[in-house]
Amino acid sequence: MLKRQTIDSRDYRDAMARYAGHVQLCTTAHEGVRRGVTVTAACSVSDNPGTLLVCLNHSNPLNEIFTQAGVFALNTLKRAHEPLAVAFSGVDHLDVDARFALAEWDTITTGAPTLVDARVVFDCRLIEAKPVATHTILIGEVVGLRLGETAPPLLYMDRAYHSI
Repeated sequence: MLKRQTIDSRDYRDAMARYAGHVQLCTTAHEGVRRGVTVTAACSVSDNPGTLLVCLNHSNPLNEIFTQAGVFALNTLKRAHEPLAVAFSGVDHLDVDARFALAEWDTITTGAPTLVDARVVFDCRLIEAKPVATHTILIGEVVGLRLGETAPPLLYMDRAYHSI
């Protein structure tokens, strides 16, 4: 029988802080309401069909709009987008309109807001939302794609923004 060992959540967060993650904005719109959040927990699931996942903290009830909308866009950020990452993280307490006013947005296929000058945009139709611990995993089929400029990416590691 396997023995289960529980780790301290602070130790886990400290360990994950050493993991470099690409900074992205996950955005959606539903019935005239827009929502966007800064994320690093996102990755490819499959290339046939193009499928990815994003993890959103479900302690914020505003994140329910992602499942209600049934669509989302994953906008990968460049180094120059650090002010956007900060704004959409919520640390500066800007309202949603002020956050979106910091950049130029359009749509591709689903109607989710897409960042015009993102490094790449994955426009997704939600195919599953799975609550796990503190987060909801959104699994999306990529139905629209835009490749932007190959500028240096914005990364998050050691609780700070970096680039390569």
